[in-house]
Amino acid sequence: MKQPWIHSKSVDVPWMIGPPYFTLALVFTFQEQIINLSASYNFITWLILVVFIDVAHVYSSLFKTYFIKEEFNKHKSRYLTVPLVGFILGVLLHSQGSLLFWSILACTAVFHFVRQQYGIMRIYDRFERRRLFKIIDALAIYSATIYPMFYWFYNPRHFNWFLEHEFDWLSALPNILPLFTVLYFFILGLWILTTTMMIIQENKMNWPKILFIIGTFLSWYFGIVYFNNDLIFTMLNVISHGIPYVGLIYIKEIQQNPNGPVFFKLFQQRFGLLLFLLILVVFAFTEEFFWDILVWREHFNVDFTVPLTWQNIIVPLLVTPQLSHYILDGFIWRKPKV
Repeated sequence: MKQPWIHSKSVDVPWMIGPPYFTLALVFTFQEQIINLSASYNFITWLILVVFIDVAHVYSSLFKTYFIKEEFNKHKSRYLTVPLVGFILGVLLHSQGSLLFWSILACTAVFHFVRQQYGIMRIYDRFERRRLFKIIDALAIYSATIYPMFYWFYNPRHFNWFLEHEFDWLSALPNILPLFTVLYFFILGLWILTTTMMIIQENKMNWPKILFIIGTFLSWYFGIVYFNNDLIFTMLNVISHGIPYVGLIYIKEIQQNPNGPVFFKLFQQRFGLLLFLLILVVFAFTEEFFWDILVWREHFNVDFTVPLTWQNIIVPLLVTPQLSHYILDGFIWRKPKV
């Protein structure tokens, strides 16, 4: 069968499909060194994983929204309202307590991460027509991502999404983890069975979709359930999410978009990808620099004191790009109705 690559095998494998496999291979090969690295070189790991990948991928969505004049004008109210409302709600929530604020943001982030896996999977199954198999693929993606999160809720980890104790309130819910465990392995087995049936019956194999779903199972299970280490979780979580997103933006919105802004042609030339990544890194580093000197004070020794009462404004303001990315991402990939 014609494989439903987003760009091509040589591009999709390293950008879209390979990150969880490459990361997991790295983790198993250098597990002891990675754990030691977490304690000894936290600035370097923070710079590479958080700034260069996680925060940078947030700003890549600008190349599908605010940087495209026609797109911005078409949905101007959405692109102006989401950041404004997000900021106002952030101020209200943070004024009620930072833990409440970060807990809600963490739940929003988890939802966004889960939906990205579903969205990319749907791109890879766009040529398939059998509804039953598409439903089981969806169940597999949601099971692969949601079960590890339930495991986390009932089994405190040595890591967090944003802030310590952010998911503690969920542990008070009735313990349905045994039921979810059974469902998790049942759905995994069902997906393996139906995928095998499709291969036999139709004599074809959708390699990108199958590898993407398996990669989702691996990255979420080993990142959250199997390993209980902050750096390993961050590696599997951030790399498996951030790199495919940046790849998707670059491939579909820059390389494959003949109607894009004129300045997008700069990124289509030789070294255009490096220029694109450099711009993302500059945006990301600028944001994280302000986070550090105004809020966290972990990496840069800057003598700058901010009154505590200002945090109710500063934190929601700095979160606005991230929160806007989470919300707008639910709209910008939808196909227009014909």
